[in-house]
Amino acid sequence: MKKIAFLFTLLFYVTIVCGQQIDLKGVWKFKLDPEDVGVTKKWQLTDFTETLTLPGTLASNNQGYTIDKDTKWTGRIIDSTWFKSDRYAKFREKDNYKTIFWLQPNKNYVGPAWYNRAFTISKAMSDQELVLHLERVHWETTLWIDGKQIGMQNALGVPHEYNLGKLKTGNHHISIRVDNRIKNIDVGMNAHSISDHTQTNWNGIVGQLHIRAIPKITVTQIAVYPDIEKKEVRIVLQTDNKSQSSKNTNFILQASSKFTPKVHQPPSIEIREVIAPGKNKTEMVYPMGNDFYKWDEFTPFLYQLSVKMQDEHNMKEYQTSFGMRKLEISGTQFKINDRLTFLRGTLDCAVFPLTGYPPTEITEWKRIYNVVKSHGLNHVRFHSWCPPKAAFEAADELGIYIQVEGSGWTLVGGGNGFDKWIYEESDRILDTYGNHPSFILYTYGNEPDGKNQGDFLGKLVNHLKKHDNRHLYTSGAGWPDIKENEFYNAMYPRLYVWGDGLESYNNANPPSTDFDWLNITGKYKVPYISHEVGQWCAYPNFKEIDKYTGVLKAHNFEVFQETLQENKLEHLADSFLLASGKHQAMTYKADIEAALRTPGFAGFQLLGLSDFPGQGTALVGVLDAFWEEKGYISPEEFKTFSGPTVPLIRLPKMVYNNDESLDASIEIAHFGKDNIKDIVPTWNLTQVDGRIIASGNLDTQTIPLGNAHILGHIKYPLREILVPMQLKLTVQVGSNRNSWNIWVYPATSPSYEGDVHITDTLDQQAYTILEKGGKVLFSPRAGSIKKGNGGEIVMGYSPIFWNTAWTNKQPPHVMGVLVNPNHPALQLFPTDYYSDFQWWGLVTNANALKLKELGEDVEPIVRIIDDWFTNQSLGLIIEGKIGKGKIIISSADLLQNRNKRLEVTQMKKSILHYMNSVSFNPQNNFEIDKIKKLFP
Repeated sequence: MKKIAFLFTLLFYVTIVCGQQIDLKGVWKFKLDPEDVGVTKKWQLTDFTETLTLPGTLASNNQGYTIDKDTKWTGRIIDSTWFKSDRYAKFREKDNYKTIFWLQPNKNYVGPAWYNRAFTISKAMSDQELVLHLERVHWETTLWIDGKQIGMQNALGVPHEYNLGKLKTGNHHISIRVDNRIKNIDVGMNAHSISDHTQTNWNGIVGQLHIRAIPKITVTQIAVYPDIEKKEVRIVLQTDNKSQSSKNTNFILQASSKFTPKVHQPPSIEIREVIAPGKNKTEMVYPMGNDFYKWDEFTPFLYQLSVKMQDEHNMKEYQTSFGMRKLEISGTQFKINDRLTFLRGTLDCAVFPLTGYPPTEITEWKRIYNVVKSHGLNHVRFHSWCPPKAAFEAADELGIYIQVEGSGWTLVGGGNGFDKWIYEESDRILDTYGNHPSFILYTYGNEPDGKNQGDFLGKLVNHLKKHDNRHLYTSGAGWPDIKENEFYNAMYPRLYVWGDGLESYNNANPPSTDFDWLNITGKYKVPYISHEVGQWCAYPNFKEIDKYTGVLKAHNFEVFQETLQENKLEHLADSFLLASGKHQAMTYKADIEAALRTPGFAGFQLLGLSDFPGQGTALVGVLDAFWEEKGYISPEEFKTFSGPTVPLIRLPKMVYNNDESLDASIEIAHFGKDNIKDIVPTWNLTQVDGRIIASGNLDTQTIPLGNAHILGHIKYPLREILVPMQLKLTVQVGSNRNSWNIWVYPATSPSYEGDVHITDTLDQQAYTILEKGGKVLFSPRAGSIKKGNGGEIVMGYSPIFWNTAWTNKQPPHVMGVLVNPNHPALQLFPTDYYSDFQWWGLVTNANALKLKELGEDVEPIVRIIDDWFTNQSLGLIIEGKIGKGKIIISSADLLQNRNKRLEVTQMKKSILHYMNSVSFNPQNNFEIDKIKKLFP
């Protein structure tokens, strides 16, 4: 013991005493325990030699094991290509280890780690009860003070707090064992609370870290239950009397408004209670008066409640914040403070590239939420994890509705340790964060497994309803649909559901805006929120690599960049990003608008607004992993189709001939603060350069809250549009606008065939024509190219869903097209540089041409953007010379079923017009034998 006392003295210099609290931030000593021998060998009595800084993690202190092929990752890996393929061999080498599955930490460690140091108890604190507070720990802690075990805790979503009792004046030794292994409580290796796919399976202690003194009688919880109708709040105080006798105690309560136009302070109340030894519960009602402020997304007005507790010896003040918020179900929708509310949400998947753990400062959470709000959204779902207190506080202040989850993505109802733990963890989360008005929805976690899941989760939901009625509860994010659910968070409806492939709505149906999801949602009697909508990919932004200056590095991006360079396409990286990004953004627009058109729908949760760098690298955000813009859509533009008020239109199609009329119903989804009174909605149809072709006003009207509200109708004959044209249809309602691109082609025009030989087969006739210096348009049927030469690449209209490594290559396998809109072959086919709706009929009946099979440096007219895992040079439409002849190869089928695809007919005309012009002078040179090898 003398040795230990001496070591305590050496560590004393790092202790900071601030009144009745000892701040434990600073230098600690630590030791890894990979063999799990520390308890047996009584490491709690041992001093260690290595040091690090807490708050922090092993990785943030550059401690742990170097990443290599034997690293113990926490997370499922589906695609084994990286482990086997020769193209990844150099990235498996010891000094160049780069994984493609997620962001790669500088170090990794899974197992127990021990942290210890000394602290000093002052004379003033020696006669008081002491509590150790660890704000966020990952994951299980065991605590020893002076070699005596105090206890073990395993919460993931709330602080670990230990009652230390009284400690004598002088130096003491604290030893904390943190274990981040999955043991008997299996939350799931992919759960975002612990996975390397997301925040990493870190080991450490972050946030507040201190020992504080508490009086003998202390308030352990303040629960505030607002009642707007009664203009009061019910307050439940949990107290703990550690003395041996009952105590007469006064409680003085005072509420004061925060962030309000003027301070509202209802009169204080005073209540006298006799607090018996042990745990007590005291309930009281606090009148708020007539002029109280309400809390919601538009007016996030808060109150600070002060509870002063006074006995014959002490006065102690406790505080909590709350909002006067009423949450209820109205049919199949939500109401907040009697206002119809539509949840426009995105996921937070616990991605923190600089630290590898969640921030505990409110500043960073405010930054994230402000980004969310700037894109028109009002809701965040925390996928399979519960954030720290600062996230709730920031959501309260900014008016964000949040769905919190109990950290699970796993089997439930199987009788294992998780089943008991999720009850305990859920109660802890509700008790710790329940006062926050932003906290409106709760579920156990994500997509549960287990044959008994329905029964188990039904009982859990009923338990939670009884425990705290301030929130709404459902079984799980995704499923199951059970009678106990207060709302349903389901994977339908959305444009693409896992496994749909080319049968997804937007791959199987030509583009339109006249559909909704009522056939699905109308079957349910509770609010229906669509689960993980989107998952549309864009190409990596390699300029993002330099942002990773902290614990995590984007080595996955580096691998993809190298494969792009090896294929001599690095000069196209930015173009791939912008073109695929534009296509991604418009696909999100289509997904969101379908939800907003659906009568009685309750909300959507995008996956997502920001990238998900794990699970094989899912670049599904219009923002990067730092919640920062990628450069292809602004928050203002995104908000036009995702904000509180969104004009909508129902068009049966997006491509027209000029012998048709534009026939559209105009609607609005309005979930703003108030009804819009006496407004005149307007519309206009403009050319690309902004010149107005047509415009009009609808009737003056008042727009109520809700969606599927019809504003009026447009019918405009297109006969005066005599040349191929891309147009923009815009609807404006006050300051709210939304727009859609449409295309109009002449119904009758020359075929432009001239002397071009048109064929879907390179037969002897075609060869002869080419040998004589003729011209051939070759458009093979979809599916006719050999596998290995492009036939294995499945074309479709939508971007890649999630990513091909995680989905076992669910199609489509590409991310749209990259077009030179000024190429003369497209003179009669108006287009931007990316896939818009007029490309649907072309790419859904197409092959991918592997350009390297035809020669080096082949420049296509229309390029296909390949999956970043393979980064192949792919073409949709190419041109070249074969001997004396000239050829255009369109792997988009231009010859079959053209009458049903106006855009295909127009593309064929545009190509033929070019081939019969003096501009037709291809620079690529092809060999006929190489072209033949593409086909069986």
